[in-house]
Amino acid sequence: MNLLRTLLRLGGAYKLYERMLEGEVKDGEIPSHIAFILDGNRRWARLRNVPSWMGHEEGAKKADEVLDWCLELGVKTVTLFILSTENISRRSRHELLKLYEVIERHLRSKLDDKRIHENKVRVKALGRLNLLPSTIRKLLMELEDMTRTYDERYLNIAIAYGGRDEIIEAARKLARDVVHGKVMPEEINEELFSKYLYTSHLPNPYPDMIIRTSGELRISNFLLWQSAYSEIVVIDVYWPEFRKIDLLRAIRTYQKRNRRFGR
Repeated sequence: MNLLRTLLRLGGAYKLYERMLEGEVKDGEIPSHIAFILDGNRRWARLRNVPSWMGHEEGAKKADEVLDWCLELGVKTVTLFILSTENISRRSRHELLKLYEVIERHLRSKLDDKRIHENKVRVKALGRLNLLPSTIRKLLMELEDMTRTYDERYLNIAIAYGGRDEIIEAARKLARDVVHGKVMPEEINEELFSKYLYTSHLPNPYPDMIIRTSGELRISNFLLWQSAYSEIVVIDVYWPEFRKIDLLRAIRTYQKRNRRFGR
C-alpha cells in the first residue's frame, strides 16, 4: 500500500511538471517542422528479452502518441524516419517481414484515423517505395490520395529512405529536364533544386528541429539537404520510452538556442 501511494504521488508530480513545462513552451516559438529519428526499438526489445518486432510495435504506438502531442502543441509539419534503405539491405529477411507486418497494420489504421481528417493532415511517403512490399506501397498511395487536398498539417513518413539517394534522384530528374530544354543550367540554384526533392510539397521543407532518440550522435543519412540549419536535439532514451516531457524539453532547448543561419 505504501508503494502504491508513493507511485501515485510520483505520477501526480510528473503530471504537474508536464503541465508547467507545457505552459512554459507554449509561451515561446513552437517549431513549425519537427523531424524525428525513431531510434532504439530493437535495443528496447533486447533489454526486455523479447523479439525485436515487439520493439517496433511499441515504437509504432509511440509514434501515434507523439503525433497527438505535436497536434496539441500546434506543430504544423512532422517527419518520421521509420525505415532506411540501409535497414532494408542489412537486416535479416525474417526481421524485415515482421517489421513490415507492424508497418502495414499501423498504416491501415490511418485510413480511418479521425485525427488525419479532422486536422486536415496531408500524408506523404518519402523514399524509394519500389523497395517495399506491394501491400505497403498500396496503403501509402491510398493515404496520399485521400489527403492530397489537405494543407493544414503535414505528416511525412520517411520509409525506404536515404538522404544521399534522395539527392542523387533529384540530380537525375534535374539533369533530364536540362537535356530536354525545360531548365537552363544558369537557372539552377538552391530554390530550384529543392523542387526536385521528396519534400517539395511542403510549405517548410527544412526541419526547424531534428530529435533523435537513443543518445546516438549521428544524422544517419536523414534529410541531408534539408537539415543544413536544423537544430539537433539528442534524447538519451529509446524511442518506445520517449515521453511528452522529453518532447517539451527538446522544444524548450530549441527555443533557447540563438539561430543565426550563418549571420
